[in-house]
Amino acid sequence: MKKMNSIGLDRKMSGQLIEKLNDLLANYQVFYQNARGFHWNIKGEKFFELHLKFEELYNDLQIKIDEIAERILTLGGTPLHSFAGYLKASEIKPVENESNGPKCIEHILDAFSTLLIKEREILSLSAEMNDEGTNAMASDYIREKEKLVWMYSAYLSK
Repeated sequence: MKKMNSIGLDRKMSGQLIEKLNDLLANYQVFYQNARGFHWNIKGEKFFELHLKFEELYNDLQIKIDEIAERILTLGGTPLHSFAGYLKASEIKPVENESNGPKCIEHILDAFSTLLIKEREILSLSAEMNDEGTNAMASDYIREKEKLVWMYSAYLSK
């Protein structure tokens, strides 16, 4: 018989999923900090529009960060929780002192691309192990992010 964790999922596969979720968490944390910087530092003609949009983005990221960490705990893991850990694990890199709206949006779209790849990997693994909780979360994140990619990309279109 397979060893199960406290919510009835295979412990070994849950460990693999926890690693992927911690990687996702680290990327979300760095992206969150970048979005805060974009919000604080934006300048130019579209200041008011983008200042609000970036605030909306980082508020959403903050909620997702908490959900990912809580899912890691639910699966029996420990979420990363230090800036050093986030920076070491994250594929998304810090962006400093960016105040140009279109460049900020390009960084956001790059981050979305990175996160979508990671979330699809999580979706695949969680489906394989019948982890409906993680699967639903990843599926929701993907759906929301795909729409945001369209919207931010449309903003950059001329």
